[in-house]
Amino acid sequence: MPRNGSPASVTAPRKPRPRAETRLALVRRARRINRELAALYPDAHCELDFTSPLELLVATILSAQCTDRRVNAVTPALFARYRSAEDYAAADRDELERLIQSTGFFRAKTNNIMKLGHDLCERFGGEVPGTLSDLVTLAGVGRKTANVVLGNAFDVPGITVDTHFGRLARRFGWTDETDPVKVERIVGELIPRKDWTMLSHRLIWHGRRICHARRPACGACPLARLCPSYGEGPTDEAVAGKLVKEGPFS
Repeated sequence: MPRNGSPASVTAPRKPRPRAETRLALVRRARRINRELAALYPDAHCELDFTSPLELLVATILSAQCTDRRVNAVTPALFARYRSAEDYAAADRDELERLIQSTGFFRAKTNNIMKLGHDLCERFGGEVPGTLSDLVTLAGVGRKTANVVLGNAFDVPGITVDTHFGRLARRFGWTDETDPVKVERIVGELIPRKDWTMLSHRLIWHGRRICHARRPACGACPLARLCPSYGEGPTDEAVAGKLVKEGPFS
């Protein structure tokens, strides 16, 4: 697949895989999917713009129920105005709300960001901590947000289970679980730890571009032969090709 996300020609899928798959076969298939995703998306990366752990943390909080594109439109002015945890802790609520209003749920996000700034100052010397256990104690920060920050700001491998990741993990037959914590644990047992952060980016990119929630572009998917869910979307290559979104999404 070219780097702009246009689909390569898709080889007709093999005979459907038997329902019973040994653990070894599952691990091998999961790791092959990971390798092929790496080849498909060599430029995969976090699509939120940031230059520091604090900026990424705030941007990720803003991305809840919002597109990365919208967040990236808002953050230049936000980051120019608030440069430190101290700035967020002392922010004027009305001003901060106006700056982030277009990201949705802006009152709750304002509460979290101001409390985040306060907590960072009170407990971590104004710096973003680099451990999962510390990050999840901060306002507005769950495991997903924490793993985004760890993987992309601190180079600590982490699995980010957003809606795309969870959907693809289930479609690939890696798990039937819907709870993000369980999905994170199960997938982490299939894929080497060193690949966790990049796997997260690759699945998110594939979910945004090809393996959509409502109509996956099965007939244009280079992973079709490895996917037990092949056929959930159109299998005709021409029809499926029209569903492919090229990105970028930031």
